[in-house]
Amino acid sequence: MKTNYELRYSANPVDAKSYDTQRLRQDFLIPTVFTANEVNMVYSMYDRMVVGGAMPQGEALTLETIDPLKQPFFLRSREMGMFNVGGAGCVTVDGVAYTLDFKEALYIGSGDRVVTFESVDAANPAKFYFNSLTAHCNYPDKKITKADAIIAEMGAMEGANHRMINKMIVNQVLPTCQLQMGMTELAPGSVWNTMPAHVHSRRMEAYFYFEVPQEQAVCHFMGEPDETRHIWMQNDQAILSPEWSIHSAAATSNYTFIWGMGGENLDYGDQDFSKITDLK
Repeated sequence: MKTNYELRYSANPVDAKSYDTQRLRQDFLIPTVFTANEVNMVYSMYDRMVVGGAMPQGEALTLETIDPLKQPFFLRSREMGMFNVGGAGCVTVDGVAYTLDFKEALYIGSGDRVVTFESVDAANPAKFYFNSLTAHCNYPDKKITKADAIIAEMGAMEGANHRMINKMIVNQVLPTCQLQMGMTELAPGSVWNTMPAHVHSRRMEAYFYFEVPQEQAVCHFMGEPDETRHIWMQNDQAILSPEWSIHSAAATSNYTFIWGMGGENLDYGDQDFSKITDLK
């Protein structure tokens, strides 16, 4: 196995106004989340969130520490949430095995934890997408399914944004230090998410897009409400959203995305909305 990581530094919104397409993609897009038998990570300076993926195929992968953490264990002072977006898999935490099927999630609390990832079938490997944030204490590990989630049905076909928001790793479901994660599924014929657009300067966010059909694409919108930018994305790609940036998207098909947040509070409803007609 192999562990890969890179650092991403935070950007000033005034500077970001001058970024061209290449620079926007370099700073915010995470183009490769999954590689067979490797663990890929991006260590972001936005609230020090780590965004990554593990794809075991025929061998077990271990969650190894990375040099920027300066810790003997990856989770010594961190918590982690993950979703399986591939075939059936197993995550073992300190000898306790959790089987995760497609779209099931797992929360892992902080500490000197030994974590491994495995697939049930190498021909249909599991794909574990994860977010990790700093943690001030240890909370119990927990597997979360849609049956455990707080589900909100929002939008309508008339606005091309009929969607189901599955709040899975949130404080109404289980205790966390600062991590919140969930999964939003768009209905066939709907393409817009999170519209009207919003920001929450108390929290940063990361989006991971999947179930994007082959040869289709997602257009992710970011930037300040009066200075927006866009980044075209493919299936199984992630993007960082600074606390000053909107995060919204439209695609050429319906799709699913996983959102993860960290920062000042655990209030999912803490959002500052922009009028659609005020976006520029």
